[in-house]
Amino acid sequence: MPLQIVRNDITKMQVDAIVNAANETLLGGSGVDGAIHQAAGPELLAECRTLHGCKTGQAKITKGYHLPAKFVIHTVGPVWEGGSYGERELLVSAYRSSLELALEHRCETVAFPLISSGVFGYPKDQALKVAVDTIGDFLLQHDMTVYLVIFDKAAYTISGKLFSDIAAYIDDRYVEEHTNSDEERRRRQFRVLASAPMLEAEAEPAAVSGSLDEALELLDESFSQMLLRKIDEAGLTDAECYKRANVDRRLFSKIRSDIHYKPSKPTAMAFAVALELPLEEAREMLQKAGFAFSHASKFDIIVEYFIAHRNYNIFEINEALFAFDQSLLGG
Repeated sequence: MPLQIVRNDITKMQVDAIVNAANETLLGGSGVDGAIHQAAGPELLAECRTLHGCKTGQAKITKGYHLPAKFVIHTVGPVWEGGSYGERELLVSAYRSSLELALEHRCETVAFPLISSGVFGYPKDQALKVAVDTIGDFLLQHDMTVYLVIFDKAAYTISGKLFSDIAAYIDDRYVEEHTNSDEERRRRQFRVLASAPMLEAEAEPAAVSGSLDEALELLDESFSQMLLRKIDEAGLTDAECYKRANVDRRLFSKIRSDIHYKPSKPTAMAFAVALELPLEEAREMLQKAGFAFSHASKFDIIVEYFIAHRNYNIFEINEALFAFDQSLLGG
């Protein structure tokens, strides 16, 4: 999965490069900066002294020394001063400069903290959106796996309005699914079973035959075939599709080369989002992979919320899924 949001200690990430949210001196500080210097050892500070600082929005690179990562990319995010002093542009530049430096040094895996969201005071929900949008845009053009590392839940916040809207959407669907008693479920199941023979007797043979023929036709097209057909119909290239789906190129190659490939549910849903399918077509694609949308699953309801609101930005969907402690879309 090209962009993953994870809870971890960034100093323990097994990646090619970790990003340090530094100050302009590059000589260490508090928070993530201090933790990285401590874990890397005094050699990191010695090399940083030779860099003669770094401007806000820019990035410089050093060795990782005692860290699992080969490199440390030091970037300076903006101090929040109310949002009217170019803070967003500087934060975008900090992420972009770090990614370009990683690309230049042939890093395939990079881990970022949420830059400027600590002592620099950038509002966490806005800092998160800048991070996800900037990294997401970069990954549409480049092959790289990027981790956005959140140390604890308190360091992670999506928009309060979005959170409450999704929570209300979940409540309207999920609670109803789970508040019916077992006895009431059994009654409903009995009523369905009791009415089934009567419905079959009333159905005209031609209608039954037609439904069976249609069902058999649906079985003829596999998930892989439907996916490739939908890509062509959307006028997308393979790369555009799998990048929008937050899916690794190697996984997409497996799906393309194996007509009977069965993806995971998050991968199947990710392609439905990438292709911007309406809800009914998304359900059909999910069925091809052997799954269904369920109101017994918060994961399903959250994805359904975004599709119903025609928001197909997979990185924003993953922000919300992470906030509700769900699996992320992609593969």
